[in-house]
Amino acid sequence: MITRHLAWLAPVLLVLGGCGIQPWVKPYERDRLADPIMSLARHPVSAAYTNHVHEAREASRGASGSAGGGCGCN
Repeated sequence: MITRHLAWLAPVLLVLGGCGIQPWVKPYERDRLADPIMSLARHPVSAAYTNHVHEAREASRGASGSAGGGCGCN
């Protein structure tokens, strides 16, 4: 009986404990995350063209990526 309660209580406490963590990235450090070297694409020109083709085929724009320079203004 006790082990069943502990098996339920442990994940709940872990999730609630994670809610109290403050953000690790400070506002003045966000410019580093906007650096082009942080991109997952090896060839940015090719990735931009492929993204353009995908947007044209899906009839949607602006749903991928992020805007701005990382200052949090947008």
